[in-house]
Amino acid sequence: MNTGSDRETNESAAESAADSAAGSAAEEAPHVSKAPDFIKARRGLHLSWQVGVFVVGLAVIGAGIAMLVLPGPGWVAIFAGLAIWATEFAWAHLALRWTKRKVSEAAQKALDPKVRRRNIILTSVGLVIAGVLIGFYLWKYGLQLPWNHDVK
Repeated sequence: MNTGSDRETNESAAESAADSAAGSAAEEAPHVSKAPDFIKARRGLHLSWQVGVFVVGLAVIGAGIAMLVLPGPGWVAIFAGLAIWATEFAWAHLALRWTKRKVSEAAQKALDPKVRRRNIILTSVGLVIAGVLIGFYLWKYGLQLPWNHDVK
C-alpha cells in the first residue's frame, strides 16, 4: 500500500532525471542552421544559402590546403573553413567539435614535462646534426655566393 511517504523522494528523483536529460539534451541539441529567419522561411532561398556557405567554406579550405605548401597559415584557414561549414551542416559541426577535442588533447600532451623534455632533446640533436652537415659542406666546398659567380 502506497501511503505517499516516499512521494518527495520519487518527485526529486524524477526531477533530477528530467534535469539530467535536459542537460544532456542541451549538450546534444540538434544542429540548427545559423541562416536568418527570412531565409529559413523559404526553402529555395535556404537551399541557395546552404550552397553559398558550402562554396565559401570549400574556397577557404582550398586556400588553406594551398597554404600548407605556400606561405600562409594553412591549418588556420582549414579550420576556419570547417567552422564556416559548421554554421549550416551538422556533420561539419560534429567534425569541428571532434577536431577541437583532439587539438586540446594534443595541447595537454605537449605540456607534459616528459614530452617537452623529449621534444627539446630531439630538436637540439637535430640542430646539432644540421650544423655539422652545414659545417662539413662549407669546409668541403666553401661559401660561394650567387652574385660572386664568374660568367664564362
